[in-house]
Amino acid sequence: MPPKIETSRDVVFVDGIYLAKKACILICYDGEYVLGWYLCRSEQSRSWQALMQRIATPIVVVPDGGPGLRKALKKVWRTAKLQRCIVHAVWQVHRYTTRRPKTLAGIMLKDLASDLYNVKTQEDAKIWIQRLFNWRVTFKEFLNEMTRDSNDNLRATHERLLKAYNSLVVLINTETMFRYLDETLVLDKECPRTNNPIEGGVNAQLRRLLRYHRGMSVEKRIKAVFWWCYLHSPRPLSAKEILKVMPTDASISTIYSSMNERAQLQGIIPTWGDAISWGDLHNYDKLSFNDWD
Repeated sequence: MPPKIETSRDVVFVDGIYLAKKACILICYDGEYVLGWYLCRSEQSRSWQALMQRIATPIVVVPDGGPGLRKALKKVWRTAKLQRCIVHAVWQVHRYTTRRPKTLAGIMLKDLASDLYNVKTQEDAKIWIQRLFNWRVTFKEFLNEMTRDSNDNLRATHERLLKAYNSLVVLINTETMFRYLDETLVLDKECPRTNNPIEGGVNAQLRRLLRYHRGMSVEKRIKAVFWWCYLHSPRPLSAKEILKVMPTDASISTIYSSMNERAQLQGIIPTWGDAISWGDLHNYDKLSFNDWD
């Protein structure tokens, strides 16, 4: 096992950006450098593990809430604490309630979720949690209403509101909603409550890069993202040296095509080897490059 990439930061931000239907790049960012990236078909636990196992365990991880991450954390970064991005937590509620809910319960829940931005202290958090539980009690009868669907099965009439409420309860019960208020955390700076650094510092720039070069094949998009991530890693080589190890279009195309063929035959990722990592794409001096998946 190669040495793990160290970071001077106590907090890392992780996210996945899709380049195509079955091409997702998982990225780990410490607010200044891209610490690692991993190309896979989807944000599954095994893909996250493949990324995490190459990076030293941080104190806090801030994700947007993508699937598979929590399971990977338990297996690789066991001691890391999780802070769910508050912005994405609010957006998830708004997706269920819509921007203009038509019921009083929906309006109040939407506004309650938006009030998360105003939670600055532990006392604020306690008051907010109590308000959430009071909402459930206030609208108990309304939320218990049932309707028969097209298959004559009973379903909750206001299922979307219940899903929105439950999404918040899960974050409370797992202690990932207000981790940024945890006074026992010893960090080099204030614990963030959003993953804005990776959204603005990495994802936005990658999307801009790809937008300016519309029409590129999936293989070329993968290569462009690999270039960008490597150039924003802590110890990038000169452009001349990078050209010696950077994957070629042909090598990416071969592995990506092979990956998709297996996907069509098997439907799932049976091993980490089915995904693309930096090391799969070229031969290199392991002493210099094996840290950069």
